[in-house]
Amino acid sequence: MIFLETSIPDVIIVEPKIFGDSRGFFAELYRAELFAENGISETFVQDNISRSVKNTIRGLHYQKVKPQAKLVMVSRGAVLDVAVDLRRGSATFGKHVTTMLTEANRRMMFIPKGFAHGFAVLSDEADFQYKCSDYYAPEHERTIRWDDKDLFIDWKVEQPLISEKDAKAPLLKEISPDDLPDFEGY
Repeated sequence: MIFLETSIPDVIIVEPKIFGDSRGFFAELYRAELFAENGISETFVQDNISRSVKNTIRGLHYQKVKPQAKLVMVSRGAVLDVAVDLRRGSATFGKHVTTMLTEANRRMMFIPKGFAHGFAVLSDEADFQYKCSDYYAPEHERTIRWDDKDLFIDWKVEQPLISEKDAKAPLLKEISPDDLPDFEGY
């Protein structure tokens, strides 16, 4: 596997080695010791998959209590994946990283605790898989408005399909600092 730095050092792109022949392919997607050697030592406790149609935007979500680090990938289709640094006191607070995750490139993105996460579906459909370092806790989930102009995210979607929850989410500047992660805590 190849571990690539991004503009926010704690967000890491992982490219697995693909071994293919006329029958198909094989790829090792996760090995704890190799990930730890490359700065990702989270223990993952939950795996999820979602299927979404073209132009769907999901996010930007985070959990203030029971924060989740995530290792995300696409097994079918293509998405633009987004991680926004919400860690108060971080030099990259409010900045984001985007990357294309596709079934062809088999890339993964590691998103540490203290980040909001979202993605936009660019293919007709996409199956999006992710490992989480803590369990989903809906009572602790928070959402930031996907189209917050201060975040400068180009979702690459002209007519997005948005859930009611995501459409009504507050802008980052409207969220109390007490409802954001502390950089020193992660």
